[in-house]
Amino acid sequence: MPFLRQFFTHRLFWLALLVSLGIGALFARALLTIRNDEWNYAAQTNDQLVRSLDQGLTWMLDSFDKSLEGVAREVSRPEVWSLPPDLRSRVVFDNSLRARGAGDVLVLNAQGNVVLDSGSLAPRQTNLADRDYFEAFRSGEHKGLFIGKPVPSRATGLNILPLARGYYDAEGRFAGVVVGAIRLSYFNEFFGALDMGSQTGINLFRSDGVVISRFPYGDADVGRSLAGTPNMLRFQQEGEGRFVAPAVIDGVMRLYSFRGVGRYPLILNVTQPADTILAQWYRNAWGLGSFALLLMLSCLALAALFVRELTLRQQVSARLREAEHNTRTILNNMPSMIGYWDTGLRNRFANQAYFDWFGVAPERMPGMHLSDLLGPELFAHNKPFLERALQGEPQLFECTFDDVHGVARHAMASYLPDAEGGKVRGVFVQVTDISERKRMEEELFSEKERMRLTLQSIGDAVVSADAHGAVTYLNPVAERLTGWQAFDAAGHNVDEVVDLRNPGNDAALASPLRQAIERGVPVEAARGVVVHRTSGQRAQVEGTASPITDRHGAVTGAVAVLRDVTESVAMAERMAHLAQYDALTDLPNRVLLQDRAQLAIAQAQRDGKYLAVMYLDLDGFKAVNDNLGHDVGDLLLAQFAQRLKAAVRASDTVCRQGGDEFVVLLPGLEGAEPACNVARKILASCDAPFDLAGHPVQIGLSGGIALYPEHGDTFAALSRQADSAMYAAKRGGRMRFMLSRGTDAEPLVVLPLKAGPAAT
Repeated sequence: MPFLRQFFTHRLFWLALLVSLGIGALFARALLTIRNDEWNYAAQTNDQLVRSLDQGLTWMLDSFDKSLEGVAREVSRPEVWSLPPDLRSRVVFDNSLRARGAGDVLVLNAQGNVVLDSGSLAPRQTNLADRDYFEAFRSGEHKGLFIGKPVPSRATGLNILPLARGYYDAEGRFAGVVVGAIRLSYFNEFFGALDMGSQTGINLFRSDGVVISRFPYGDADVGRSLAGTPNMLRFQQEGEGRFVAPAVIDGVMRLYSFRGVGRYPLILNVTQPADTILAQWYRNAWGLGSFALLLMLSCLALAALFVRELTLRQQVSARLREAEHNTRTILNNMPSMIGYWDTGLRNRFANQAYFDWFGVAPERMPGMHLSDLLGPELFAHNKPFLERALQGEPQLFECTFDDVHGVARHAMASYLPDAEGGKVRGVFVQVTDISERKRMEEELFSEKERMRLTLQSIGDAVVSADAHGAVTYLNPVAERLTGWQAFDAAGHNVDEVVDLRNPGNDAALASPLRQAIERGVPVEAARGVVVHRTSGQRAQVEGTASPITDRHGAVTGAVAVLRDVTESVAMAERMAHLAQYDALTDLPNRVLLQDRAQLAIAQAQRDGKYLAVMYLDLDGFKAVNDNLGHDVGDLLLAQFAQRLKAAVRASDTVCRQGGDEFVVLLPGLEGAEPACNVARKILASCDAPFDLAGHPVQIGLSGGIALYPEHGDTFAALSRQADSAMYAAKRGGRMRFMLSRGTDAEPLVVLPLKAGPAAT
């Protein structure tokens, strides 16, 4: 018995050792498989990312190149240069690119001077003959599109990537270069819009090794040449692929996925540190390795603890069943359909959602062919995606189908290949119902369309801008008011598009939009003048602006409403003029006369000079009205007003008192004689007959003169004295002026010029 017990113990020890080694080998293979899966997944993800970036950059460069090619074609035509500057600019830059990241397009002559500028009718005064792209075309070494070395812009100071095409005269001689630029920050914005994961970098090079962009590492290495380095040689020689190598700049071991950008001399790569890719695997390896070691030690202890080991195995089995149950419970309660299909498209696993959507019980799913589940039509739609997934290409697409209840579902389907050692074993399928999201997108589109139609229909100009003050929208009224088209104004500074001026001194006014953005509160109505972009016409506007905020209260832009008040302002000015001027003769009325008289009296008192007040009345005016009509009488008054204004100084005031009565205010006199001289000129102005609609009419007048301060110290007193003198002139025979000599004395006659000098 002891011998048998010892023999059994040895056999159990060797069995436990073999089992331990087997467990160690299995765990080692599992860890290796997980490592390969992690590595392959990262590699496939980077490959897909670099392909997607290649497509985006190629599309953008194609668009830019077509724009430059169109401009080069136009400027090569001799007749274009004979056009007026504004028409030539529209013809040449009709194809110029207006996109985010793109700057102005410049046309250089054979000496490198800027001769046309898409951003301005007056080209900027600069010479670019020292640029590499200009030298390449001038020397004849390059044809087609040339991508220059990244340089700082001489206009803005920002780093740009020049793209240029040469143009030639009718004899094929070099005539100059058409050049545009892409802000290097655009590449960072473009790359930054992608969710690339931690530690993932994107590099863009020229094919000669010059660095164009390194995201997210900043612009420190822009323009640096990596030509001749091992990694760059592989990029240049292989064209497309992936490899693992230490980075030239920081020496970190990285996984590189790279390819050329379309037909352009550019190289794009996506890189991740190897340690970052395997970081999760390292953590799992420590955990699983520790667990494997624990199992191996447990197996070695089987010889002494056989019963405990059996109990432990039962417990482990129970936990596995529980884990499987928990996993299935979790998957069954997920809102997406989750399943696994082998290479023959037969089911290995399906969650409860398959039953909810297709009415097939989970226990019937294993072994079922996918065509039996989907039906002929839906299977035919999915088959191309399945075939590509079985070839190792992950698929993501949208589809629409009716579920078992006849409800139309819009879904997002993901087919992820299950590959090992380069061989696909099956496909993981996840289908998520996005019907609600689609419905919300449709509602959002409808709401935006309603808002667009509303903004186009209102009679006021509507302008919106982003948080940086760049225009994002103009409605048709705003286009007509400013002279900008909405697509042309997009991205321009709002102060450039809405040229707002002070109505008084034509000084530039602050934009209500920019004030609303900076203050974060609505801007009250303010008036200004908007200058039309092309015609230079000016329109009086009243504008209000309000900020646009997101749900967190941050200002994301602003919208302004500009109402054209040109006609109402003109009407108000006309009404203000009529309030102080006579409508028939356009002479100042009594209200304005009172104001000017008060000022003239104050001036005379301050300067110690005389002020004369004249009252005039036409002789025979009633006969003209009675015999020829009131229209002719009005014509007589208008002509007499013009003669009266011609007989006095510009500093004097001529007022129509009412009917055929007029008042003349003569400030700054040295005595009575200057006033009498003016009276004689007024009398002489009536010597010639008035031509009243073909009727020559001779009209006389009677007038009275009063002087400040001799005849009164207030305008009312002077008016009484002048009026009294005027009536004395009428009584004395008319066609004369009488100069007042005070309340108790008879006025003195002022003789006309033909009668000799008057006494004063």
